[in-house]
Amino acid sequence: MTSGAPVAGLVLAAGGGRRYGMPKALVEYRGSLLVERAVRTATAVCDPVLVVLGAAAVEVWQRADLSGASVLANRDWETGMASSLRTGLEGLRGWPGRVTAVLVQLVDMPGMTPEALARVAAHAAPDALAVASYGGVRGHPVLLGREHWAGVVETATGDEGARAYLAGRDVVEVDCTGLADPTDLDVPPSG
Repeated sequence: MTSGAPVAGLVLAAGGGRRYGMPKALVEYRGSLLVERAVRTATAVCDPVLVVLGAAAVEVWQRADLSGASVLANRDWETGMASSLRTGLEGLRGWPGRVTAVLVQLVDMPGMTPEALARVAAHAAPDALAVASYGGVRGHPVLLGREHWAGVVETATGDEGARAYLAGRDVVEVDCTGLADPTDLDVPPSG
């Protein structure tokens, strides 16, 4: 962890991977499942780490090494990413006063690194809002200070996550260019 401020990690891994053809949590990438990679990256920087599962949750739980993470089930995963974000933020309420902020990470970004997470986590505070940027383009992880969780839960809908909540608010953009690959795996590699 950085800056002495407790920062939780939240890995969103509940989607069915409609365009990918299978739940992305179960996708093997360079010798491990995407969900395993995301959890390892988060546990290198964050404590606690929560992973939200949905599609094929039992299979993911049985197959994946999720050491160091607490698993939450999102029964409404088919409604979109926002329901997973809400599930995770509500789950973090179980750590009252201990967690200052949360870093939200997506399961389908295998190029995410602890270095990028740590750079964004350095901005942690109860009132913080920060987002990684790559070449001036906003991406992940997203840092949400504890004071914003209720507002994010109220406004998150569909696949938008925290976007509506962040719009029009003062959000610190943290340059992570070169620290991580922000590419997400929306479809299987061709060839």
